Amino acid sequence: MLKRSLPLALAAVLILAPALRAQDRSWTISPLDSFANFTVRHLMVSTVHGSIGGMKGTVVYDPSDPSKDSVDATIDVGTLDTNIAKRDDQLKTDYFEIEKFPVIRFKSTKVTRADTGKLNMIGDLTIKGITKQVVLAIEGPSPTVKDAQGRLKAGLAATTKISRKDFGIVGTALDASVEAGGIIVSDEVQIELDIELMPNVVATTSAVKPQ
Repeated sequence: MLKRSLPLALAAVLILAPALRAQDRSWTISPLDSFANFTVRHLMVSTVHGSIGGMKGTVVYDPSDPSKDSVDATIDVGTLDTNIAKRDDQLKTDYFEIEKFPVIRFKSTKVTRADTGKLNMIGDLTIKGITKQVVLAIEGPSPTVKDAQGRLKAGLAATTKISRKDFGIVGTALDASVEAGGIIVSDEVQIELDIELMPNVVATTSAVKPQ
């Protein structure tokens, strides 16, 4: 009976192997440890720093073939923080309109290798219902490590620049002129993403019973 069970077990492994390999390349973004950090120039004399958290989504990473890589992620605009509560409340309600548009989404469309340990990822960024193509310069993912609970983790960082006006983030409080020329808040927004990844849990399969 054991001999007859071996071909069945081998067949099960061959059938499941592609799915298991695909899951090995699939990662989940850790919401508590991943942030979108941004900076804008203020009054042409200083820089305002802020962050948005609540990042969720999946990352597929194939070190041998970047064309198979992908990202689909969202961040929670309600977590926007520039360290001044009154300003944050105004940004959320008047400019990001979080009641109508509570999340920002990025979905990749193409990935290419840029250098050792670096990738260029093209994708669609959607803010306030407006979608524009952006390019992320990515470093990583890093080699995996185990945390204090023995869970595998990896990290990656990405940078890009966007125009806030492209996404309808405009208004007098942002765009009024200043004496030195220019406007109160720069149109260009620098974005830095710090992302922590956890491998997706691979479902256990039932063993093939001997016949």
